[in-house]
Amino acid sequence: MSDAHLRRWEASPPSPTRLNVNHASPNPDPQPEPLPVIPASVSLPEITIKAIVLSVILAAVLAGANAYLGLFAGMTVSASIPAAVISMAVLRFFRHSNILENNIVQTAASSGEALAAGVIFTIPALLLIGYWSSFHYWQTAAIALVGGLLGVLFTIPLRRALIIGARLRFPEGVATAEVLKVGAGSTSQAGTAAGFRMLLGAAVLSGAVKLGESGFRVWAEALEGATHVGRSVLYLGINLSPALIAVGFIVGLNTALAVFLGGALSWFVFMPVQAMLAGVPHGLTAQAAAHSIWSGRIRYVGIGAMLVGGLWTVFQLRGPVLASLRGMGEAYRGTRAHAQGSKGNPIPRTERDASLPWILIPFAFSLIPMGLIYQGAVDSGAVAVAMTLVMVAAAFLFSAVAGYMAGLVGSSSNPVSGVTIATIMLAALLLLGLMGRSAVAGPAAALLIGAVVCCAAAMAGDNLQDLKTGHLVGATPWKQQVMQVVGVATAALVIVPVLALLQAKYGIGEVTPEHPHPLSAPQATLMANLARGVFGDGLPWDLVGLGALLGVLVMVLDRRLAATRAWVRLPVLAVALGMYLPLKLSAAVLFGGLIAEFASRSSHANNSTGGLGLLFAAGLVTGEALMGILLALPIGLSAIWPSLGSDPLKLWDTPPLGPWPGVAAVTLVAVLLHRSAKTRDG
Repeated sequence: MSDAHLRRWEASPPSPTRLNVNHASPNPDPQPEPLPVIPASVSLPEITIKAIVLSVILAAVLAGANAYLGLFAGMTVSASIPAAVISMAVLRFFRHSNILENNIVQTAASSGEALAAGVIFTIPALLLIGYWSSFHYWQTAAIALVGGLLGVLFTIPLRRALIIGARLRFPEGVATAEVLKVGAGSTSQAGTAAGFRMLLGAAVLSGAVKLGESGFRVWAEALEGATHVGRSVLYLGINLSPALIAVGFIVGLNTALAVFLGGALSWFVFMPVQAMLAGVPHGLTAQAAAHSIWSGRIRYVGIGAMLVGGLWTVFQLRGPVLASLRGMGEAYRGTRAHAQGSKGNPIPRTERDASLPWILIPFAFSLIPMGLIYQGAVDSGAVAVAMTLVMVAAAFLFSAVAGYMAGLVGSSSNPVSGVTIATIMLAALLLLGLMGRSAVAGPAAALLIGAVVCCAAAMAGDNLQDLKTGHLVGATPWKQQVMQVVGVATAALVIVPVLALLQAKYGIGEVTPEHPHPLSAPQATLMANLARGVFGDGLPWDLVGLGALLGVLVMVLDRRLAATRAWVRLPVLAVALGMYLPLKLSAAVLFGGLIAEFASRSSHANNSTGGLGLLFAAGLVTGEALMGILLALPIGLSAIWPSLGSDPLKLWDTPPLGPWPGVAAVTLVAVLLHRSAKTRDG
């Protein structure tokens, strides 16, 4: 088939559908599954030089951007659609490019951002407990690489079980496939160009806001205030961040509302009651006192709720996980029998996964560096072996859990932090039995296990989304799996310098005189508190118990809402995250969710595929995150050229204009985001 014929075929692909009559499918409403855009009988270039180069660049950039966003807001977003749009915008300038090349680029790029989520949820906790004083490059890179590689390897057999066998929806994978199909159609140049301009314009706008607020310090980062009310204190605030508003827009009103509800419980109920019972700290302003009470006491209520939510998630998925394990064995037995059959009936190109040796050999070699790291942490060969076995078992189990959850709700809503909490708790309790409560390395050992599992789970959900996209467009699975490893390796190598820069510029998790407004790093702080608490460092178990009880009540209420088909749901992990976040972050996320809801009601458009709102929101996140990293560069350069000073861009120590320019900027962002959500591409 000639190139010209292929291009004409891609512009008008066939539309017949095929039915999958798997009656055991957990999909409650099975639909006819469309044939792939590129059939198995057609082979197009996928892994090309230009695709590899663009993949590496995007994986590195998106990994850094997601690292900043996760440390700042406690949330990360999928980069598959922005990566697909950027890939189409760049590759269309080449004479020969196709939909499968674009799919390869978004596969590797999204792998990079997914790995960043696994790293920032856990690795900074090693600094917070004092195990490290700075990020160790090779140890961090090894943990990230091994965790990401395990996530890729474990999802190779899960692809058949969850995508082909169970036929889960994988909503973000389907949405990305639709974006790629539009890009391959006859109107692709106009639609792709409009989408890329929208993405770039939003990135420039949010980057400029971040430069004025955090770079030049012209205005404050939040509109907030507090006052004493009798013996108690009351706080209100909202962060003036375009990225947080974009996060709320992306996750939608339901999730944003659940997060804000958790924040309202913490700040409007528990914090004032705690202040009334125990008194307000002396010598502090009302605002500082509110933050002190919340960070020192109320956050632990969120810990208890997250613990319950994580364990409940695992329990709910026990049946599907066991079914997936059975399906894996059946799929590989069927694959071997098929491969050994007649040569006239080979496995179709679109069903060829990486072979079993390519799974087992990297898996075996990946255990060596982790065994050495564990040995160095606990100084015991037997305990190191036990830690490695626990890590492998937990990584496999939670990769299946994360993959299944991504199939149901998407990778952006995947409760990776919940399964990581469960891992760290179980690992800490096991190590407590092996090492005793007095073990100095106990908390660090539990975190080192949790870090690998978190990376594996984050990768698993994202990988299966990408493999679903490939399944719909007709990609070759083993080639996608190769590029997932490329994305993992890229992110593992670049993530440590990014973390070091962010730590130097903003601080992570803890307020210090040098960093009065650090990146909150809610998940990493939570993991650190859990690991220390199990080994007797003083968790307030009464507050943790209160949070656990609230988590149970939220789960009961959510099931009631589901039974009555209410318009709103209350996922326990979203509510628990809101309890654990500063209120100003939850309020900004809610603002973004409200914009999404108003835009949807006024336009009646499907914003996930029909409007440019998601691309504009993705640009807001990317621009602010990249500017945040760029603003950290002078801190690193000051070690080489001390004459630069520690923060050469800062014009004022105290913002002279207060929060009001930020209010105006956020208002402009809200108007443009609402308008873009009602704009059709193409």
